Amino acid sequence: MSNEVSLDGLDREILFHLRQGGRLTNVELAKRVGLTPPPCLRRVKRLEEAGVITGYRAVIDPEALGRGLEVLVDVEIYAQDRKSFEAFEDTVASYDEVIEFRRMYGRPDYFLRVAVADHAAYEAFLTGKLSGLPAVLRLESHLTMKKIKAND
Repeated sequence: MSNEVSLDGLDREILFHLRQGGRLTNVELAKRVGLTPPPCLRRVKRLEEAGVITGYRAVIDPEALGRGLEVLVDVEIYAQDRKSFEAFEDTVASYDEVIEFRRMYGRPDYFLRVAVADHAAYEAFLTGKLSGLPAVLRLESHLTMKKIKAND
């Protein structure tokens, strides 16, 4: 049994345009997809209610917030008990510098995206917060040479 929502070509086109500019008015969106505004709005509401569209947000330039350096971090932990890894997850998730945090299958155990001002700020984060956590076994940092594609 699947929870997948059935989408037709118009639904996909609506989603494409909303990904490009979530602040489109319904009138402009309807014009772009070749509908009149009322059926376009009904489709958008259906997509929202079905959980296909989960929200709208502003895309912020990290440089403008003083977070121009993004580092990808692989984390391996030695803790095997639920209490220890839940404590680790709660702590790391609370850090403002961590903008994405995933538990992985296999290795590494966790994947983090960290956004900070510069190399010195990353070093301070790494040595002052992350590496000092009791569950941490190994950290590996990756600096991006060039961002090719990002959907965020």
